[in-house]
Amino acid sequence: MKIVLDGYGGDNSPYAMIDGAILASNKIESKIIITGNEDELKRELKKRNYNGDKIEIADAKEVITNYDKPTKAVVEKPNSSLVVGLKLIKDEQADAFVSCGSTGAILAGSIRFVGRAKGVNRPALATFVPTKTGVCLVLDVGATTATKPLNLLQYAQMGEIYIKKCYNIENPRVALLSNGTEETKGSDLVKEAYPQIKDSGVNFIGNIEARQVPFGVADVVVCDGFSGNVMIKAMEGFGVLFKDALKEMFYKSALTKISALLVKKELDGLKKTFDYSEYGGAPLLGLKKPIIKAHGSSNAKSVYHALIQAENFIKTRVIEEMSNILSDFGEE
Repeated sequence: MKIVLDGYGGDNSPYAMIDGAILASNKIESKIIITGNEDELKRELKKRNYNGDKIEIADAKEVITNYDKPTKAVVEKPNSSLVVGLKLIKDEQADAFVSCGSTGAILAGSIRFVGRAKGVNRPALATFVPTKTGVCLVLDVGATTATKPLNLLQYAQMGEIYIKKCYNIENPRVALLSNGTEETKGSDLVKEAYPQIKDSGVNFIGNIEARQVPFGVADVVVCDGFSGNVMIKAMEGFGVLFKDALKEMFYKSALTKISALLVKKELDGLKKTFDYSEYGGAPLLGLKKPIIKAHGSSNAKSVYHALIQAENFIKTRVIEEMSNILSDFGEE
């Protein structure tokens, strides 16, 4: 198995990618191919202790940034670290791809060079959010905004398969994001998708409101890309606010500082729960190969988890099962 890592995607490249790859190389079976400026990557690797048999470099002199127009960039920058990596997947020289780069470019490049899995109408960007009982997979969070009922149905099916196979949840509860729990609530899109998901065979528990998601009432939450993106960013903002509020409260006086020391273990556990780097990246579901979009500000730990996630994605053969389920659908 081989996993490609975009060496120049993200805010902390290439250093976080190099350090994350070294950490992961000691844990996973796969060889890691880092794409990017070969001279710089070799120079940085020489400064570190690593297993030379587990990490190699694919030279790529260009970089796609968040300021580039995604579709245009993947065409006009063929020697970018992102495109070179995706072409390795296309040419079957590697099995999975991880990048912390531009979401739009990863999506555009993945569709162009890797392609959709059989039967998939639109890929979905899925992400994990922490809940009271563990984590919840939310999709779509930004891959498609012009969503159709068929897309929501397929997101429900793909999300159920992914979390069942990769995270060993036997009978995941699937919910549809809406503005009320009643079957009659929601936009026209939600109301039309509801009976289709209900009759699809997934463990559908009905509609769910955004405020219920953190309480762990569902394992998979299905929504259009616009709603999902807004919800996730609102939750991220609240997480930062909550962490800052706790810090301010515990450092207000000498007495509160002592209190903080007494509950340090519990506070560390809470911090870990809200730390995105613990959850790896966001899988792009519905493509022919495993593609992981990690957070743009990923550190080495987050890259490490994303690489572990990518190997698990390969081993569990999730894509084959999704294709079997969705193969009867047309590919518009």
